[in-house]
Amino acid sequence: MRTHQLNKPSKLYRSVNTTTRHRSNNPGAEYRWERNRKKVGEELQAKRETMHGRQKRGRDYTPLFHFLIKQIGKSWDDIFSEVCGRLDTTKPVFWLVALHEHQRRELVCIGESSFYPGLFVDGNGILQQVNPSITGKDVQVTCRCCTHTYIGEPVPQLD
Repeated sequence: MRTHQLNKPSKLYRSVNTTTRHRSNNPGAEYRWERNRKKVGEELQAKRETMHGRQKRGRDYTPLFHFLIKQIGKSWDDIFSEVCGRLDTTKPVFWLVALHEHQRRELVCIGESSFYPGLFVDGNGILQQVNPSITGKDVQVTCRCCTHTYIGEPVPQLD
């Protein structure tokens, strides 16, 4: 057994296979064409840059969202410092957590059909749920072909 891995906290995201059938890789623009459009003064830097893109595709942040929901009522500074060490980027945190009042939403849709309660940081620096009375019944099913979920649980479709 490896002792150095026992104390290491697990990541709050999963890698998703983006090369399977019927899954878009979200290809975006070709970086190789962009690389050669650098200005003359930046020519040396442009030739040293790699062909690797800047986007990180194939990430599933469901473990992060579940972690944040379990942390409701705790200090935001403690939560955020732990999250920073377990993520590749902090952007997904703010898909769920609103730092300003105008950003608050009762229900947050991640992707096409995965819903989570909206979270915010109150004046005392505590992570709170925007509307604690929200349940899976409040999710509006927009199409019958998709399975809508609320915090990972399937939402019943109305007939």
